[in-house]
Amino acid sequence: MQLSHKLKKLLNPEVLRSARQHIGVVILTKRFVFALDKAIFQAIDREKFQAIYDRHAIEDPGDTWPKYLDLRRWIRTNLQRIRALDLDWGRRKRVLDIGSGAGYFLFICKWLGHEPLGLDIDELPMYGEMTQMLGIPRVIWRVKAFEPLPHFEHRFDLITAFMICFHGHKSQALWGPKEWEFFLDDLETRLKPGGRIALGFNRENDGAFYPEAVRQYFLQRDGEIDEQRVTFTPR
Repeated sequence: MQLSHKLKKLLNPEVLRSARQHIGVVILTKRFVFALDKAIFQAIDREKFQAIYDRHAIEDPGDTWPKYLDLRRWIRTNLQRIRALDLDWGRRKRVLDIGSGAGYFLFICKWLGHEPLGLDIDELPMYGEMTQMLGIPRVIWRVKAFEPLPHFEHRFDLITAFMICFHGHKSQALWGPKEWEFFLDDLETRLKPGGRIALGFNRENDGAFYPEAVRQYFLQRDGEIDEQRVTFTPR
């Protein structure tokens, strides 16, 4: 067998996926991640997705929830998140995604061999249909200020929340440092040793991602801030 053929076989996404499932290690490196988008698209049941699309899609969704039916856009967006969090390399991780929405991020995590769990409210039927179709387990829960999350059977290596809205986004009830302190303290109790918290924010009415007082609190808590992204690695 020629070397080029051996390398092609070794880097085949399905071969890599099988290896991950058997040895518990994500063996894709960033050099080979270019093949992921095609493999992820192929892994989604297109007939079932089309049925969901036909029920919920609208012609011009703008910034409303049907925008998440743009499959290619959101798979690629979530692949970028996967790469930024180094989930395409390393050992299998248990991942909790708060506000899991349509479930694309966790679906890619699952495909890579990680153990995903979503947490979200149950107000949009499309999200429930999508997560069920993608095979993503989900806890129904509304995040509220000064209230802990529900009990989980396991601790997590990574807790994420992208495009956060549960903190009073664009409202008079926008969380301040005290609300974030309670929330982050609670999240830390759900982490394994060495675990991480990764948050992603939307812009508020003033164009900022969070009030200055909240930004200062994140820094005080040793958060790594990169515009809308904030990451915590508790010691």
